Amino acid sequence: MRRGFHCFVWGSLASVLYAGPTNLDRDVKAAAAQPDANPAPAQSVVAVVRSEIAAARASAGPAESAPGLPEPTFRLAAVTPADASVSLPKVTAPEPLDECPLAQACIDQYLWSLYVRARKIDTIKVEERFTVTIKNKKGKKRTVTKTRTKIVDEDFTWKDPDAAEKRSMSMQEYVIGGMERSFRLKLYRVMRAADDAGLAPGITSAFRDDYRQSIATGKKAASDSSYHGGSRRGGYGHGLAADVVSTKGATRAERWITTELLWKWIGEHETQYGIGRPYLDRDPPHIAPMDGNEYIVKRGVNVKRAGS
Repeated sequence: MRRGFHCFVWGSLASVLYAGPTNLDRDVKAAAAQPDANPAPAQSVVAVVRSEIAAARASAGPAESAPGLPEPTFRLAAVTPADASVSLPKVTAPEPLDECPLAQACIDQYLWSLYVRARKIDTIKVEERFTVTIKNKKGKKRTVTKTRTKIVDEDFTWKDPDAAEKRSMSMQEYVIGGMERSFRLKLYRVMRAADDAGLAPGITSAFRDDYRQSIATGKKAASDSSYHGGSRRGGYGHGLAADVVSTKGATRAERWITTELLWKWIGEHETQYGIGRPYLDRDPPHIAPMDGNEYIVKRGVNVKRAGS
């Protein structure tokens, strides 16, 4: 009886020791088999952004730039050094896609990851009226109203979610799906190449319909005429433009440097990938297909198709 009990105990212990590593190994294999791409985080970000659209509008109190400084020819707040009062969130780079069979879902997911990681902050010019008291030659005081122009920061994170909600679309479906398929393929190829070159590209704006264009600020095309997807250009599914910056750098000053390097790199490789900058330094983030009407008209050149 005692010998049988000992055999039972040692047998049970052996089975536990044997089963433990086996199950652990099976769990590790099962975990490794899980797919890398998980759209849930992106969708949760969209939900949060949508829920805070009203709050973003109400609290849109732009910070003033320092008075007396000379106005630059072009500034992009997402990358340009500005006041220390502007607090930007930390952005995590998307997971690299080592293999992409050029399936549309793979292309769209990669482009969406570039959109998610880019800060949606820009600079705009605002005219401000103020009163001053002056004296005339006789020493009599009077109050006059003057106008001055300031460059201020604008957070436009809420605009794309607002436009997508009006169409009852997900953010990815609206922002990425609204671009023409052939342009998405070209954009994927040039952005992957820039990523491989260490420039960490990000997309700040892609498809924009008439409503989204109407709430854009700064120098812009008419609401129905934007090559981002205005109704005169074909509307949804026919967007032929995107705005890009570099997300590489811990500070805005560093990101400004890498963004200029990205724009220069795109210019140097435009014939290879068929995408260029129609407006050059007048609107440096804006890129479009070289065989498209916008590039040909704005640059005034005959373009040879990439790969031909």
